[in-house]
Amino acid sequence: MDRRKYLKTLAAGSLGATAILQGCETPKQEVAKAPAFTIDRTPEELVREQKLLSETFFDEHEMKTIRILVDIIIPKDDVSGSATDAKVPEFIEFIVKDMPHHQVPLRGGLKWLDIQCLKRYNADFASCSATQQIEMVDEIAFPEKAKPEMQQGVAFFNKLRDLTATGFFTSEIGIKDLGYAGNKPNQWDGVPQEVLEQYGMKYDERTLNESVKFDS
Repeated sequence: MDRRKYLKTLAAGSLGATAILQGCETPKQEVAKAPAFTIDRTPEELVREQKLLSETFFDEHEMKTIRILVDIIIPKDDVSGSATDAKVPEFIEFIVKDMPHHQVPLRGGLKWLDIQCLKRYNADFASCSATQQIEMVDEIAFPEKAKPEMQQGVAFFNKLRDLTATGFFTSEIGIKDLGYAGNKPNQWDGVPQEVLEQYGMKYDERTLNESVKFDS
C-alpha cells in the first residue's frame, strides 16, 4: 500500500477505538533533551515542558519497537525522510508524558505485539525479520479486514498511526513533504485577457493602474 499517500488524508484523525490494555512499570533510560522553546510560552509552561523533557516513560526496548513501527508507517522515500528522521519517536515519547491517557494503550499495545510475535515467531517484534514484522503489522493495519482476535492490536495500531501522522506532518520534514508553503506575498495580474474577451469585458484605465499593474 502507498502508506505516505494514505496518511496525508488522515489529518491525524481517530481511526478507531482505544484499546484498554494493562501496562506495567519498566526501567527508565536517558533520552536526549530537546531545546527549549520560548516563543509563545508562559514561564509556567516552560517549567512544565522542561519537567516533561527530564522524565522518561518508554524503556529502550519499547523505543526500539516504536522506531521500527513508525518507519513502517512512514518509510523514507525519494520525497523525504522517514518518521524516525522526523523524530517522531521522540514526539510520541513527549506526548505520552504530556497526555498520560495515551500511556496504558501504547505500552499495553507494545506488549500485546510482542506476545503475538512470540507465539508466531518465537521472538519479540523488534527481533523478528523485516518480513515477519510486515506480516504482523498487516494483521492489524486494516481495521475492516482484521480478525476479531486482532481487535486489541488494531486499536493500538490506530492510535500509533494517528500519533505518527501527527508527529511527522507537523515536523519540518513532514511540512516539506506536504508541499505546504504557507502565506506568501503574491502579485495578482488580473483576469486573463482571453477570459475578458470571452465575456466582452475589459479593465478601465484606473483599475489597471491601481489594482492590476504593479511595479516590478
